[in-house]
Amino acid sequence: MKLIDGRALAEKIKDSIALEIHSFKGPRPGLAIILVGERPDSKLYVSLKEKQAGTVGIDAHVYRCDEDMTQEDLLKTINFLNNDPEVDAILVQLPLPKHLDADTIVNAVNPDKDIDGFTKENMRRLMDKSNEAGFMPPVYAVILAMLASINFDLQNKKVSLVVNSDIFEDKLTEILKLQGAKITTAMKEADLIITAIGKQNSITADMVKDNAVIIDIGISKDSTGKICGDVDALSMKDKSGFLSPVPGGVGPMTIAMAFLNTLLAFKKQKNIQ
Repeated sequence: MKLIDGRALAEKIKDSIALEIHSFKGPRPGLAIILVGERPDSKLYVSLKEKQAGTVGIDAHVYRCDEDMTQEDLLKTINFLNNDPEVDAILVQLPLPKHLDADTIVNAVNPDKDIDGFTKENMRRLMDKSNEAGFMPPVYAVILAMLASINFDLQNKKVSLVVNSDIFEDKLTEILKLQGAKITTAMKEADLIITAIGKQNSITADMVKDNAVIIDIGISKDSTGKICGDVDALSMKDKSGFLSPVPGGVGPMTIAMAFLNTLLAFKKQKNIQ
């Protein structure tokens, strides 16, 4: 299988963002990232976003909150950021500690600043083409961008989703159907397989047809600590088709797409065409 180089695609996206921000000759997008608690993976993701934001011209500010922060205080923080004219985009790093209701927290974000695209209002806008445009959730945008990079047209294509989140699956299904795709549970017949279960080597070559495209969003670690995807990439080497590798596939692009949404939010807040 040919590999889809997520790092190279991400760099192209970030370069275009940096050029456009530079063309403004002054104002820069403001991104607020809310991190609650001390999860090592969340701290790593936030650190990467904070560092890379500066390279494209985005002013990122991280609000580091204690693990035991109350829901009331977190909602007050979000409300403050919603009303701060210097903040164009808000990102709540998930998952949140168990005592916080993620649905309530996410939906407290102003939809015009919701660059993760998770609020109900944003999804409504996204699905209703006649209304105000919503932000495409970064991971969904990554899927579409990867497919575009290999000239894969979703119209009438069979797509199999191998995921462990009903919300993720339901929203992604809606997005794909808007593109003309047909969802199937028969993986062997699928033209496109999207997997996100976090189980190493759970998809092998005998489970997919030739010329299939596989977008691997899953992430886990093997016994040596090496990061792995859901797909047994070694077994796929003699297959025709395309595969997004882990690492180096979806991950780098997700950050780039979050920055792209930040730029779009900035232009919307500042009335820049």
